[in-house]
Amino acid sequence: MSFSNRAQPRQDAELNLIPLIDIMSVLVAFLLIYSVEVEPVQNSKGIEIPQSSAEVKPQHSVVVMITKEHLFVQGEPVATIAEVQAMRTALVEPLRKVLERPMLVSEMNDESAMANREVTVIADKSLPFDIVRRVMATCTSSAYGKISLAVLQKEKAADVAS
Repeated sequence: MSFSNRAQPRQDAELNLIPLIDIMSVLVAFLLIYSVEVEPVQNSKGIEIPQSSAEVKPQHSVVVMITKEHLFVQGEPVATIAEVQAMRTALVEPLRKVLERPMLVSEMNDESAMANREVTVIADKSLPFDIVRRVMATCTSSAYGKISLAVLQKEKAADVAS
């Protein structure tokens, strides 16, 4: 019995990396070009952000995130939504205490510095407006002069030429 038709392994096989490097360089260029316009926002899993047609993008600021279950400042849990709803005050006291911490408050105490301090509120669109209003009122009482509400930009309708 002869096994002469059996495939012999090639000894001169090699891997050419040049095409792989070309593809990777195209991917890197693509990601660099299209990631410039993205404004990073903290992890917002579990939040459906409302849509808006506003063109102005928010500046870097303190981020207050309201999920369906919790209230966070800069990623740190402050209170649960059930606790916020149970409070009968106009302000959310645990949030006010966190916002007035020395690390979040700038060293300058003059009115112009306070008017320029900014907070960005990221809230789930299914939350009752009363909770969002109380969080925004708390931010205002903590000497944050500018409040931004994070939203998704609506797709613009295509213009139909007649």
